[in-house]
Amino acid sequence: MSVVIIDYGSGNLRSAAKAFERAAAGSARELRIEVTDQASALARAERIVLPGVGAFADCMAGLERLPGMRAALERDVIGRGKPFLGICVGMQLMAERGHEHGVHEGLGWIEGEVVAVAPEDRSLKVPHMGWNQLSIEHDPPHPVLAGLGSGSFAYFVHSYHLRCRRAADRLASTDYGGPVSAVAGRANLIGTQFHPEKSQAVGLRLIANFLRWRPDETAG
Repeated sequence: MSVVIIDYGSGNLRSAAKAFERAAAGSARELRIEVTDQASALARAERIVLPGVGAFADCMAGLERLPGMRAALERDVIGRGKPFLGICVGMQLMAERGHEHGVHEGLGWIEGEVVAVAPEDRSLKVPHMGWNQLSIEHDPPHPVLAGLGSGSFAYFVHSYHLRCRRAADRLASTDYGGPVSAVAGRANLIGTQFHPEKSQAVGLRLIANFLRWRPDETAG
């Protein structure tokens, strides 16, 4: 199995790659991970991962700077339906637009906008940083969330989150003075606001599920 992790200058890519290696340990299939900034690599990948740390606009600009990458993503993720995982800002970039330091266009794959985390409890600080519990939104859960029941803890570091327009696209949330999107997706797309590579057993389980996931068997 081949997985491409896109390197556009955002995120701890080595940490993400190591988490994929650990999640795949013991699998009957050999895993080949390629961390790359080359658009041509997406054509030979079975699965595509887009991490992201920082501001929405900076991450989107970094992605756009890679020659041919936006077109390759549209071809392989949207056109060919390859499983896609967005992590943190990589998840947010799937939205139609982001509202961090102005209004900026996203990839437009998920109907919704990236807005500031605004806890109703003013004693809660932003950014939302640390361990928090997941609440699974649908029954049965999405296949990538199999075995991760409500109450599982994941590690978050963010000030903005994806507000989905369609309730079906929000797959899990967390409570931080009100509901905050934790996992979103549709069809062959899925994204986590938390960092699987920092979320220990929960993160490794999610990555292992992603590696086994067959989107053509998933409704939505």
